[in-house]
Amino acid sequence: MSDSLSRLKTRMAQINCLGQATSVLSWDQQTYMPSGGAASRAEQIATLSQIAHERFTATETGDLLAQAEAETQGMDPDSDTVRMLQNIRRKYDRETKLPADLVIELARHSSLAQEIWQQARKDNAFAAFLPALEKMFALIREAAQHLGYQEHIYDPLIDLHETGMTQARVAAMFNELKPELIALTRAIAESSHKADDSPLHGDFPVAKQAELTLKFVQALGYSLERGRQDIAPHPFCTHFSRDDVRITTRFDPTFLPMAVYASLHEAGHALYEQGSPPEYEGTALAGGTSLGVHESQSRLWENLVGRSREFCVWAYPQLQAAFPSALGGVSLDAYYRAINRVEPSLIRVEADEVTYNLHILLRFELECDLLTGSLAVADLPAAWNAKMQEYLGVTPPTDADGVLQDVHWSGGLIGYFPTYSIGNLLSGQLWQTIRTALPDLNAQMERGEFAPLLDWLRRNVHGYGSKYLPNELTVKATGAPLSSKPYLAYLKAKFNALYGL
Repeated sequence: MSDSLSRLKTRMAQINCLGQATSVLSWDQQTYMPSGGAASRAEQIATLSQIAHERFTATETGDLLAQAEAETQGMDPDSDTVRMLQNIRRKYDRETKLPADLVIELARHSSLAQEIWQQARKDNAFAAFLPALEKMFALIREAAQHLGYQEHIYDPLIDLHETGMTQARVAAMFNELKPELIALTRAIAESSHKADDSPLHGDFPVAKQAELTLKFVQALGYSLERGRQDIAPHPFCTHFSRDDVRITTRFDPTFLPMAVYASLHEAGHALYEQGSPPEYEGTALAGGTSLGVHESQSRLWENLVGRSREFCVWAYPQLQAAFPSALGGVSLDAYYRAINRVEPSLIRVEADEVTYNLHILLRFELECDLLTGSLAVADLPAAWNAKMQEYLGVTPPTDADGVLQDVHWSGGLIGYFPTYSIGNLLSGQLWQTIRTALPDLNAQMERGEFAPLLDWLRRNVHGYGSKYLPNELTVKATGAPLSSKPYLAYLKAKFNALYGL
C-alpha cells in the first residue's frame, strides 16, 4: 500500500470516528437524554460536526486523495481500493462545496429542532414548530444552492441519500405507481371480502411486547451482542460500527402491530449494517450503500416476511401464548387478514402495503413545493390535509396526526422520503429473485428458519457494503435495473387473493 493511500485511510478512519461519536450523541438524545439537555447537546453535536467537516474538507485530505488516485491508476476499476477512492472523491467534491458555517448551523439546528418537534407533536401545536421548520427549509435550500443543480433544486438533496437519483426519476416512479395503487385501493374498498382488525386492538402489556419483539428480531438474525433495542418517539436504527448497531421501537399497550412491525422494520436496517464486511470497517466502503437500498431491507423484513402468512404460522402461536385474553379466540387466518387490512389511514408508519406509497408521494410533492417556494411553510398543514384527502380520502383531525407525525424534517432529512418507495420497489425485485434462489423459503419461514434468507442477503446485498452504487447493486443482486413491475405484481397477487379480486 502506498504511503498516500495509507495516510488517507488513517485520516478517513479518524473522521469516521468523529461521525460515530456524533451518532452516539444523537441516539442518546432520542432515547435517554433529559429534555433540559437539548441546548448543550446541540452545541456538542455542532462542534463535532465542525471538526469532522473541517478535517475532511481540508487541503491535506484533497492532496492525499489526489495522490492516492494517481498512484492507483491502472488498477482493476472494480477493486476495493479504486471503489473506496471513488466514494471518498464523490463525498469530498460534495462537502467542499458546503461552507463550514452552514454545516455547523445545520447540525446545531437539527438537534434543537428535533426537541421542538417532539414537544409540538405532543401538544398538537404546529405554530410552535413553524419557526424551526421555516429555518430548516431555508438552510436546506441554501445547501442545495451550494451543491448545485441543473434541472431541479431537489436533485442534489435526493442525491445525498440515493446517489444518481433525480427529482425527474422520482416523479416518473410515482407516475407508474400512483394509478396502479389507486386502482387497487378502490378495488379493495369495493370488495365484499372485508378484513377486521379488531383483534389487533386490546390489552397487550408492554413488558410482554418488549420480550416478544426482541425474540422475533433475534430469530431474524439480529445479534444482541452487537446491538440493543430501546424506545424512541419515532423508531429508528443507528450504528456506530458494524459491531454496535442499535434499534428503537415504540409501544402501545392497546395496539399490538405498532411495536411488532416497527421492530421488524428497524431490524431490517440493523441486519444490513451488522452484515457489513469486517474488512471494510472504518473505510468509505463500510455500511449500506444508500437509503433506498437500506429501505429495501427494512421493508422486506417488515412486510414481505413479517406480514406473510408463513411468518404468521411461526409467530402467531407465540403471540397467542403471550396475550391469551386478546388473541386466544382469534384464528390464524383472522390474524393474518387483520395485519394485512387495507384501509386509507392517517399515519404513514402504520399504513398498509397498498396505500403506503401514497403517503410518500404526498411528502415528495410537498417537499418540492416548499423548496421551490410555491408553498409557504405556514401553509403546510392545509396543503398536507388537502393531499391526504385527495390521495387517501381521509383528513387528519389534528396536526399531530398529520403534518407533525414524522421526525424527518426536524432533523434536516429533506429529500429523504422517496427512498422509502425506492426501497419498496427494490424489496419486491429482490423477493422475486430470492424466491427463485430459495424454492423452500415458505416452509423455512413457517418453521422460523430465517438463516437461509439472511445468508442470501449477506452474499448478494450486505456483503458488498457501499462498494457499489445503488443502481449497480440492484443489477448485481437481481440481474435487472430497478423496476416497479415485480413490486406491483407482488401487491396484486397478495391482495387479490386476500380480497377475492
